[in-house]
Amino acid sequence: MQILQILATASTLALMPAFAAAPGHITVASTTSTEQSGLFDYVLPIFEAESGIEVRVVAQGTGQALETGRRGDADVVFVHARALEEDFVAEGYGVERLDVMYNDFVLVGPGDDPADLAGADFAADAMAAIAQAQLAFTSRGDDSGTHVKERTLWEAAGLIPEGAWYRETGSGMGPTLNTASQMNAHTLTDRSTWLSFENRGDLEIVFEGDPELFNPYGVILVSPDRHAHVEAEGGQAFIDWLISQEGQAAIADYEIDGEQLFFPNADDGS
Repeated sequence: MQILQILATASTLALMPAFAAAPGHITVASTTSTEQSGLFDYVLPIFEAESGIEVRVVAQGTGQALETGRRGDADVVFVHARALEEDFVAEGYGVERLDVMYNDFVLVGPGDDPADLAGADFAADAMAAIAQAQLAFTSRGDDSGTHVKERTLWEAAGLIPEGAWYRETGSGMGPTLNTASQMNAHTLTDRSTWLSFENRGDLEIVFEGDPELFNPYGVILVSPDRHAHVEAEGGQAFIDWLISQEGQAAIADYEIDGEQLFFPNADDGS
């Protein structure tokens, strides 16, 4: 009887998911957009119920999230500035960057669009028109993925933004949008945070659709070789779930007012 019980227990363990024996919690350093858009509120309970692993999110700009990973203060980073992510892995701080999802950036501003930004051919042209007219612009100024993209657009326009019309908030996307709403100013935002943002005032999307505004998100396990205390088993379980059919479906299912916020791309290498 005892032998049969041992064999039955062994069979049960063999059929359990790989993450069943993982630690009780992991820490994920991620962007403000994944938190403020409500995505984590939607997908994390699904993963936690299935795995038994609690996910503790530290929501920061991408640059700060990667620094958190460099210090070993997170097990996973989930961010959106591909060049910085690839540097993180190349420097030995991360194991591998994997595609998870994408959306896009949009330029928002006063609905009357005084500089006719909607008529611009490219995002850099719209940014140049803002600078030329010295229209109020609020920047995150926090080395986030959005701030990195904004700097790229100014560079493409051949400009260094400065002057009273340009204001850096040093804060996340939600607070920066609040400042833009209060000032009736322009700002660059990821579409997901914009769709979930309620304090829009007179702001509307005034430019969108340039391929340069493509916004991919990647996930990386912090290297346990660099930081031995990293919860590699639990972190990898979370990553495996994100890129699985179930995780990708959960991401695709998240909507606000019938509009999908993120588009899974774990399989297509975008």
